[in-house]
Amino acid sequence: MTKRNGGKAVRVLITATSGVRLAGLQSLVEKAPSLKLAAGFSRVEASAVHAAQLHADVVLADLEGKGSGLPTLPQLAGLGVVVLIDGPTPDWTAQALQAGVKAILPRDAGMDEILAAIHAAHAGLVLLDPQVIQDLAARVPAVPLTPAQDLTRREIEVLRMLAEGLGNRQMASRLSISDHTIKFHISSILDKLGAATRTEAVTMGIRMGIILL
Repeated sequence: MTKRNGGKAVRVLITATSGVRLAGLQSLVEKAPSLKLAAGFSRVEASAVHAAQLHADVVLADLEGKGSGLPTLPQLAGLGVVVLIDGPTPDWTAQALQAGVKAILPRDAGMDEILAAIHAAHAGLVLLDPQVIQDLAARVPAVPLTPAQDLTRREIEVLRMLAEGLGNRQMASRLSISDHTIKFHISSILDKLGAATRTEAVTMGIRMGIILL
């Protein structure tokens, strides 16, 4: 997998309130040839303070409670953030994604799943547990497309790239168009779907069958 840091091992900063969980996640990272442990902390707030000086690429945060850590996540938006959490509510998930979180998995996720999430987050992609996606999609009424909601082929392309977690600049580069044009397409998508946010537009796209899981 191509890495944004020039092919070097992905530096992972881990946070977990449980000492046992922290040790287990550190061991997982240390055994992966493509990863390098940057540090481990017992509080997610500490990761926000030290991530830059430790040159972390990805933050792996083990959160015990649905409310824990959320206020700190926006401070980590420049990094690939992977969250391990049990039963997040759709509102929590939406806020986390808006704060820049790239991957959300249950705390009992397997080693392969966690490693895949770390690499996906490092590549700027979004990876969600299937149950998390279903819970998000359930928030949006299953309404079929109408002529007023009909998206153009280019808007569908942009919507699918939003589901991948790509930023405006990445989408513009992939489609060979300007950032301004991307913003125009996103605005049109939100207007046609009646969505307030990108996350809501993606969940509607899933419900409508535009985005295939």
